[in-house]
Amino acid sequence: MTQSWSEKLFSGFRKTSERIGSNLTGVATRLDDATLDDIEDALIVSDLGPAAAARIRKRLSDKSFGLEITQKELKESVAEEIAEILRPVAKPLEITAFPRPQVILVIGVNGSGKTTTIAKLAHLFTEDDYGVLLAAGDTFRAAAIGQLATWAERAGVDIVRGPEGGDPASIVFDAVKQATDTGIDALVVDTAGRLQNKKELMEELAKIRRVLGKLNEEAPHDVVLVLDATNGQNALSQIDVFKEVAGVTGLIMTKLDGTARGGVLVAAAEQYGLPIHAIGVGEKMEDLRPFDPDLVARVIAGVS
Repeated sequence: MTQSWSEKLFSGFRKTSERIGSNLTGVATRLDDATLDDIEDALIVSDLGPAAAARIRKRLSDKSFGLEITQKELKESVAEEIAEILRPVAKPLEITAFPRPQVILVIGVNGSGKTTTIAKLAHLFTEDDYGVLLAAGDTFRAAAIGQLATWAERAGVDIVRGPEGGDPASIVFDAVKQATDTGIDALVVDTAGRLQNKKELMEELAKIRRVLGKLNEEAPHDVVLVLDATNGQNALSQIDVFKEVAGVTGLIMTKLDGTARGGVLVAAAEQYGLPIHAIGVGEKMEDLRPFDPDLVARVIAGVS
């Protein structure tokens, strides 16, 4: 049987949600240190990070320590505390640039789901009746151009591409010109995802930015980092590197259906405060959705 989008999300966090309040039952029990320890441990194991887990524990303790509480009430309280952390960073990726196009650079390490995320973003924008053009700026990886072209076809949008090993800045230049001439609303640019040589990547992105600036001094309007939730805390070190290299303005997290470590979303919100635009739970075109902080908080805590 095919799972719905929210069921996929719940399945990714099941291990965490089952641990929260596991020593409580439907009958009210006093909230004590042992239960708070269990909650903190469950949140850390799910990669919410020590800071967020400790903050949630303290707020639960301040509000309810020694009071009678059921498992359901506890989970609802945990969900509310997680939502408090996530709500300030929930921000859809909106097309507001004038003049058009809005240029969105999409960055991330190879394997993060970057290329498929670009196509899914294009799908979301076209659903809202925006014109979208893709630019295949990852010329370093042999499969990247073909993969993006395949996804562009599925999303029903055009793509500007060049030869493998070509100059990404030249492709981006052509794409901006085409988008401007044809009145496209959003230009979404794929970029190389290699982190082994930070200097090379930094120079490449700097060159892309210079070229963009010549055609549209406001561009890029967004620099979106795609993170793979299965990387857990390692995703945070990627934020550090890409913030330095590329000036990240927002995050998208993928593969939240296949990991018990997706709580890194909360750690990222707590540590960086960067906007979280969307989350993904699968390979299908409709599996990327705008980030809903209250839903994700309920999912982590196991509140159906």
